[in-house]
Amino acid sequence: MLHAAARAAVAKKAHDLVALDLRDLDAVCDYFLLCSAASEVQVKAVAEHVEDTLRGQGMRPWHVEGLEGRRWVLLDYVEVVVHVFHERTRDYYMLDRLWGDARSVDLGLEGAD
Repeated sequence: MLHAAARAAVAKKAHDLVALDLRDLDAVCDYFLLCSAASEVQVKAVAEHVEDTLRGQGMRPWHVEGLEGRRWVLLDYVEVVVHVFHERTRDYYMLDRLWGDARSVDLGLEGAD
């Protein structure tokens, strides 16, 4: 699911993808996928494409947050939570640093940045 979500995000030109393994940190999920988009329109497009792609594979989000605001969309699949950020919003909240103790996961997406 993590890799499928990452591929879907990249297909809509999301950038700065980071996958964090939270399993050793007593987190509410196993993995975070963080990605950035350059505009509110792109944030929505990335989030919708991730959701549509995973739905096509039989996976539905338990919860979706922020789709109307288009600054930070959270797609909660219980084990994996996908965060699609507007670039400035990601810089402000710095989840990458907040969860700095988590191990990074190699997504194997050459040229995704």
